[in-house]
Amino acid sequence: MATYARPAADDLATQYACSVLDGKTTAGRFVKAACTRHLRDLDSGSARNLRFDVGRAKHHCGFFPAVLSVTEGAAAGKPFKLLPWHGFVVASLFGWLREDGLRRFRMAWMETGKGQAKSPLMAGIGLDMLGFDGKDRAEIYAIAGDKDQANVLFRDAVSMCRANMPDLDDDQFESLESRGDVIIRGTGDLAWKIEHPDTNSKFQSLASGDSISGPRPYAVLADEIHEFKSANPLQIWKAAIDKMSGDPLMLLGTNTPATNQIVGTEYSELFQKVVTGQAEDDSLFGFIARVDESDWETVFDNEDCWAKALPALGVTYPVDNVRSRVKTAKLLLSEALATKRLYFGMPTGAEGFWTTQELWEKCQGEVDEEALQGFPCWLSLDLSKKNDLTALSAIWLAQKDGKPHRYAKTWYFTTKVGIEDRSRDDNAPYDRWAAMKLMEAVPGATIDYKFVAAKVKDLKARHNVEFLTFDPAKIDDFIDACTEIDFPVWRFKGPEEPEGKGLKLVSHGQGTRITFVERSLCMPKSIEKLEDCILNGSVTVEGSPVTTMCAANAIVVSDPMNNRAFDKKRSRGRIDGMVSIAQASVRRSRNSSVARKRRPSHSSAEAIPKI
Repeated sequence: MATYARPAADDLATQYACSVLDGKTTAGRFVKAACTRHLRDLDSGSARNLRFDVGRAKHHCGFFPAVLSVTEGAAAGKPFKLLPWHGFVVASLFGWLREDGLRRFRMAWMETGKGQAKSPLMAGIGLDMLGFDGKDRAEIYAIAGDKDQANVLFRDAVSMCRANMPDLDDDQFESLESRGDVIIRGTGDLAWKIEHPDTNSKFQSLASGDSISGPRPYAVLADEIHEFKSANPLQIWKAAIDKMSGDPLMLLGTNTPATNQIVGTEYSELFQKVVTGQAEDDSLFGFIARVDESDWETVFDNEDCWAKALPALGVTYPVDNVRSRVKTAKLLLSEALATKRLYFGMPTGAEGFWTTQELWEKCQGEVDEEALQGFPCWLSLDLSKKNDLTALSAIWLAQKDGKPHRYAKTWYFTTKVGIEDRSRDDNAPYDRWAAMKLMEAVPGATIDYKFVAAKVKDLKARHNVEFLTFDPAKIDDFIDACTEIDFPVWRFKGPEEPEGKGLKLVSHGQGTRITFVERSLCMPKSIEKLEDCILNGSVTVEGSPVTTMCAANAIVVSDPMNNRAFDKKRSRGRIDGMVSIAQASVRRSRNSSVARKRRPSHSSAEAIPKI
C-alpha cells in the first residue's frame, strides 16, 4: 500500500513517477525507489522545508524543445523533446526547492546503460544554466577522466548551439550562435569555449586533472564517472561547488561501474542508499537504471527486463542494437561481462576476473568472529615488502544448513606515512578505508611486523588455530617480530623434523609448481579448493571493499599442465587479500603431518557443530 498521496500529475517528474509505480513504465528497483521518494516528498516534504515548484519544473523542461534541437540520430534536426526519464531528472533538479527558494539538489547522479542520451541531456542542462537560468557570470565546466571524454559532452553542447533552432521552416536557419546569444571560441571540433555575452558566462571542457585559476563553478558536469582513476578531482570540484552561494549543481553521469572501478562504485553505492532511504541527504538526487538481481541469470533471453537499464530502449535507442550485442555476448565470455555491465547495469568485475563474478558476489557476507570461537581455524599471511598491503586471513570450518562451511575474514595493514600518495597511485582510498577501520594504518614509513604478530597472537589466544601458512618472502622478519612480543612460533620443515612449541608456521608456494611432499602447501591446489568452495556455495567471505578490490585486481596464470597461480606482476593492482584467502583455503586432512590434531569434538566434518 502506498505511503504517499497521488497528486495531479502536471509535470514530467510526477508523471514519470506515477507511470513507473503504476507499472506502465518498466523500471528497476532503484528507479522505483527514486520515484517513490519523489511522490513521498510531495506528500510530506514540507515538514523538512521542501517544496516542489511545478512552474519552475515546466519552465526548465520546456527550455529543451523550445531552444535546442537534436543533433544526431534519426531525430536529428527535430526539437529536443525530453525522453520520459530525462523529464524526471530535469523536473526534479529544477523543481524541488528549499525553504529559502534555492534548489534542493546540489549533487545528482545519473546511471544508465549505454546509448541512453546522458551526454546530450547533460549538455543541455549546461546550456540552460549557462545563460538562460538568470545567473550572471555563470561558469559551467564539463569534466571527465581525460580531455577527449570531456569533449564528448562539450561537443554536444557546441553542436546544439550551432544547430538550427526548433520549429523553423526548412528554408530558414537561425541558431544560438548566429543570433549572437552565444559565442563559440574555436572552429569545428576544435571549439574550446562557449560564451554567453549577455550574462558574461562561459562553458568549457577540462580533463579531471586540469587545474584552472580560481574556478567559481555554477555547474560541474562530470561524465563517465566509472572511468575515473581517482576521487580527488571530484572532491576538489565538489569543494568548489560547496563554496558557491546560490544554486550551484554538480551532475555526475555514468554507466554502471565494474567492481574494480572503485571511484564509481563508491559514488553509486552512496546514491543507492539515498534513493532507497538507507541514508538521508536532501541535497542528493539519484537516477540509477539497472536490471534487478532477479533478472541476472536470464538477462540475455529476457527482453522484457532490458528497459530497466535502458530507459530509452525502443524510443531513441533501437532494440536491435542490444540484440546484436547480446548475440555476440553469448559466444564470448569477455563480451558477456562487458555487456552485462555496460548495457544492463550488472556490476561485474573487470574483464578477466579470476573466477565466476556472480558466484563471488554471492559468497560475500558477514563473518561473526566471536561466534566462531572453538571451531577449527587456520591462518594465512601475505607480508608486504615495505609499505604496501599486508594481509592476514583466517578461515574457520563450521556448518551451514547441515553441511561443512568455511568462513573467511581478512585483516589489512598499511603505513600512515605516504598513505595519501599510495591512495592516489593505486586508485584505492586507503586513507578513507583506514579511517573506517577497514584496514590498520600503523605508524612509520614501513610496516612494523609486531603489529601483525600481535594480531596473530590475539587470534591464537581466542581461537582453535591449527597453523598459519605463509609466503616465504619476509617470513624471517615476522618470526623475529613474534619473538620480540614473546609469542612462540615454529617453522614446519617436514614430517621427519620434531614439532616445536607455539604456533606452527607452514610454507606456501606462490607459483604454479605443484608440491607433492608434506613440507608445504602450493597455490594451484589452494586456488582449486577456493574455487570449488565458491562454486558450491560452501564459503562465506566477509564483505569488504578492500577484499573486493584485491579480487577484482587478481590475474591468474597457468603452466602447460594448467596449474594456476596468482601473478602479482601482471595483476591490475594490489591482490594481497586474495592471495592470503587462497593460501588459507586448503586444510590438510586429519592424518596429515601439516595439520595438528584437532579437538576431539571437531575431529570430523560430521562432528563440527553449527553456529
